[in-house]
Amino acid sequence: MIRPEEISSIIRDRIKKFTLDQDIAETGKVIQVGDGIARVYGLKNVMYNEMLLFPNDVFGMALNLEEDSVGCVLFGDTTKVKEGDIAKRTKRILEVPVGEALLGRVVNTLGQPLDGKGEIKQTEFYEMERKALGVIARQPVVEPLQTGIKAIDSMIPIGRGQRELIIGDRQTGKTAIALDTIINQKGKDVFCIYVAIGQKESSVAKFVRTLEEYGAMAYTTVVMAGSSEPPAMQYMAPYAGCSIGEYFRDNGKHALIIYDDLSKHAVAYREISLLLRRPPGREAYPGDVFYLHSRLLERASKLSDKLGGGSLTALPIIETKAEDISAYIPTNVISITDGQIYLSSRLFYSGRRPAINAGLSVSRVGGAAQIKAMKQVVGQLRFALAQYTELESFAKFGSDLDKATLAQLRRGQSIVEILKQGQFSPLSVQQQIMIIFMANEGYLDEFEIDKIEEIEKELYITLDTEFKDFTKSLADGGITDEKKAKMAEICEHVAMKFRS
Repeated sequence: MIRPEEISSIIRDRIKKFTLDQDIAETGKVIQVGDGIARVYGLKNVMYNEMLLFPNDVFGMALNLEEDSVGCVLFGDTTKVKEGDIAKRTKRILEVPVGEALLGRVVNTLGQPLDGKGEIKQTEFYEMERKALGVIARQPVVEPLQTGIKAIDSMIPIGRGQRELIIGDRQTGKTAIALDTIINQKGKDVFCIYVAIGQKESSVAKFVRTLEEYGAMAYTTVVMAGSSEPPAMQYMAPYAGCSIGEYFRDNGKHALIIYDDLSKHAVAYREISLLLRRPPGREAYPGDVFYLHSRLLERASKLSDKLGGGSLTALPIIETKAEDISAYIPTNVISITDGQIYLSSRLFYSGRRPAINAGLSVSRVGGAAQIKAMKQVVGQLRFALAQYTELESFAKFGSDLDKATLAQLRRGQSIVEILKQGQFSPLSVQQQIMIIFMANEGYLDEFEIDKIEEIEKELYITLDTEFKDFTKSLADGGITDEKKAKMAEICEHVAMKFRS
């Protein structure tokens, strides 16, 4: 018969003789795992954001550095990590491969290929979390980044190095604007990065297929952290994309990055924070959710000529609920960015595409990011559109309107019509200047509204065939009296074809 005293003496003896064969400064033991989070005992020397290696080639990242344990987020297949597994330090802050080898590829947050086109041979790596450059290293945003969309390039211009928010309810055309902007960069020496956060894989595949159709994938990298990915992958995806873009900026080139979308990014971060037992704040978001997006968007910049003059332009996307732009995350990102393109579901369903609400949209860089000729024609356009918006609501109640008011309404209708634009039909800045000039000068007022689209197409054909040299000269300098007379002549020439 075994006596209790014997058992306890054996246990005491074992405890005395026990030695830990693992160095707890460099390794640790998983004491708890689940929901993409692992709590590890040990790792005394671990750094914040350090990559950790778990069994079965699963990577993690140290986020919570506590007194007796380390809270880690896991990347990849989290079911492969079990309690009792050993986690090892890599002594490397989480990083991503960068360079031109990534162009034309679809990768995950860690820069691993997802498109089945083979391994990406890359020797250079950037840390995902990099400090934003200071004011001395930058220069003012003055060079335009053309989207090819009339309503944006004329009234809400975007400059290289700017951060312009695209905001609106779901299914109002936010991603469509991003897609058109990427397609319009063809031949303009701008490298594009599209970061898909928490989206369906089928939606991203459709996006990539469209880019391939238009030959835009050759200068684009897609970073995908789909809805089925662990929250850690979604949380780090924008930072990975930003580092890929910074490589081009730091080498004197121009890059454009689109974050689609930061609402899902904030939700992924909230999930991680709550699982790591961080205290919840407003709407259960952690207290540093503002810093989450500010440190990301602050990295967009136009470098000084001394540093090569490269630029990284950011177009973050935010989804609103019931057009509430005063909600927590939308107001956070609005305050960080240099303006916003606001898409209204009311305008979208009334047939105005892109559904840009010119009253709530703004670019804080403004005319500095426009060529001189565009600045000259746009002042009149904004004024006429503002007058029309005011008169439109007034005209609903008034039956007898005087001739001047009717003329203003008619001009406003023409302007609203020319600002409509189909998807995948980006326009050159010269084409935009000409159609805006045509509307401003009243050449469209005499025609029926349903005829304007046809007139616009005819104008572009005429410019491409009969006035090619003059069209090219429009981008050089301002509109002189001589140029204005020639523009009027072209408008009259096009209008004549429809008068009969």
